[in-house]
Amino acid sequence: MRGVRERDTNRAADRAMSIVDNRKAYHDYFIEEKFEAGVALEGWEVKAVRAGRAQIKEAYVIVKNGEIVLIGAHITPLVSASTHVVAEPTRTRKLLLHGREIERLTGKTKERGLTLVALKLYFRDGRAKVEIGLGRGKKLYDKRETLKRKNAEREIARSLRVRH
Repeated sequence: MRGVRERDTNRAADRAMSIVDNRKAYHDYFIEEKFEAGVALEGWEVKAVRAGRAQIKEAYVIVKNGEIVLIGAHITPLVSASTHVVAEPTRTRKLLLHGREIERLTGKTKERGLTLVALKLYFRDGRAKVEIGLGRGKKLYDKRETLKRKNAEREIARSLRVRH
């Protein structure tokens, strides 16, 4: 067909640009399912997140009045931020999901003892997104077992590298 160009999937605008990862979540929880949600941010927050001044290590997700909200995410304002806007770094931010997804997540967190955890903050197609995980808390012995397994894999990889 003339005039119609196939979409190039390798364009930079199409790829997700990761800003922050919450690696501690994988240490503390067994992540069973992952969801992508949009984040309602103010203008200064978008600029700060693009500059890498966000932190989601302490963040968690709850259902509040039929909405999914992100609590505890810290976005440090830029020095050049506007003075007429009062910047609140740890405010509660609304997550944008479809109604069916919200109902499904609400049901799962209530009935089975699962928790919603923020895993990753990134940009996709110019929009801020957060990857949330439906996770079950790990016990101390589970954490120890995971560390032992990772160390064993690291030792095996190291010994294979030395041989070659």
